[in-house]
Amino acid sequence: MRLKILHNPKIVYRMGDQIFRGGRITSLNLQRRRAASWGGIPGAVANSTLSAVHLSPVSVSSDPSPIHIPDTPVEPHKLVESDIQDLAKDIRKELGGRHVELCDVAAYYFDGQGKAIRPLISILMARAINAHLNGGDSFIKTSQRQLALVSEMIHTATLVHDDVIDTSDTRRGKPSVNALFGQKKAIIGGDYILAKAGAMVARLNNDEVTQILAQVLEDLVQGEFMQMGANDGTSERFTHYIGKTFNKTASLMAYSCKGVAILGGSDESLAEMAFQYGKHVGIAFQLIDDLLDFVSSTQTMGKPAAADLQLGLATAPVLYAAQKHPQLNELIERRFSKPGDVQKALDCVHNSDGLEQTKFLAQKYCLEAVHYANTLIDSSYQKALINITEKVLNRSK
Repeated sequence: MRLKILHNPKIVYRMGDQIFRGGRITSLNLQRRRAASWGGIPGAVANSTLSAVHLSPVSVSSDPSPIHIPDTPVEPHKLVESDIQDLAKDIRKELGGRHVELCDVAAYYFDGQGKAIRPLISILMARAINAHLNGGDSFIKTSQRQLALVSEMIHTATLVHDDVIDTSDTRRGKPSVNALFGQKKAIIGGDYILAKAGAMVARLNNDEVTQILAQVLEDLVQGEFMQMGANDGTSERFTHYIGKTFNKTASLMAYSCKGVAILGGSDESLAEMAFQYGKHVGIAFQLIDDLLDFVSSTQTMGKPAAADLQLGLATAPVLYAAQKHPQLNELIERRFSKPGDVQKALDCVHNSDGLEQTKFLAQKYCLEAVHYANTLIDSSYQKALINITEKVLNRSK
C-alpha cells in the first residue's frame, strides 16, 4: 500500500458517496506495497482497519470546518423506541432475587440514564439483518432482544468493576455504586449481573452464541489487564492501545452484533459483516470517548475531566501528541505519576494535533463501518446503522 500524506486541510475526500475533510489527509493506493505506518499508526493496524477504504481528492474549499459522514433522516432511537423503552425495567426484573440489597446494588446503574448504545446497535443490526434475509420483514425475535439486554448487562457489570478498580467516586453525575455500597458489595453486585447475564445466554439455547459471549468475557478481562500493564515500548504503544480498545469496548459490540445475526439465521459471511460493523463502530466510539476526556467538562461527562491521565493511561490523543512532543514518552513510562505530569501532558495534547488525529482516526473506523452496513439491503434500519456512525463521531458525552 503506497501512502501519501497531504498536509492541506482544505482538500475534500470521497469514499463512494461519502465525503469528508481532514487536517492531515492520507491518500491510499491499496494496489501498492504496504506501508510501515499511517499517520503515526502502525502499519498492521492501519492495514487491517482500512483495507476497504479508497480515498480520492474531489475538490478544494476555503471552509476549514469538518465534513463528516452525511446524516440520514432516520433517527435510530425513535426507530426502535418500542424495543428499548422498557430496557432498564426488563433488566431490573431479570436481576430480581431473594437478597434485596444485592438486587439494589446490581440494579443501581440500570436507572435509564445510560447511553444504551450497545442494545441500540444490537437491535438495529437484528432488524436490519432480518429485513435483509426476509424480503424486508424486520420483525425482531425474542432471542435477539434478549441478547441486546445481555449486552447492556455485561457492559454495566464492567462499569461496576471498573469503578472498584479505579476507586471512582462518581458515575453519570451521581455517586458510584462502590462509593454508595462499598467496594466489596460492589464487586459482588457486578458478579451477580454477570451471573444473571450468563443464565439469560444459556436460555437462548444456541451453542455458537454462548461461545461468542464467553469470548466477550475473556476479552473484557484481558483488556482490563492490558490497561493495567500498558507500558510497552514507544513503537508498540499504538498497537497495544488499539488491541486494548477492542478488548475493553469493541468486542462486546462486535460479538453482540454477530450474535443477533446468528439468531436471525445469518450465514457465516453475513454474521462476519455484523461483527466487523460492531468492531469498527466500537473502536470509533472509544476513540471519541478518549478525545472527550480532554475537551469535555466534568458536568458534561459525569466523571472528572482528564480522568484517564489521572489514572495513568495514555490514550490516542497522548500517543499522537508524543510524536510532536517526545518528552511525553518519559511521562507515559511513569504513568503520569509525578506532581505536574498530568498538567504537562494536557498542555502537550492541546499544543499538538493529537485531538484532530484522534478524531480523524475515528472517522476512518466509522467509514469502514459504513462500508459494511452498505452490504445490507436498503431499509430504515440499515440507514440507522449508518446514522449511528455520525452520532458516534459528533457526540459530546
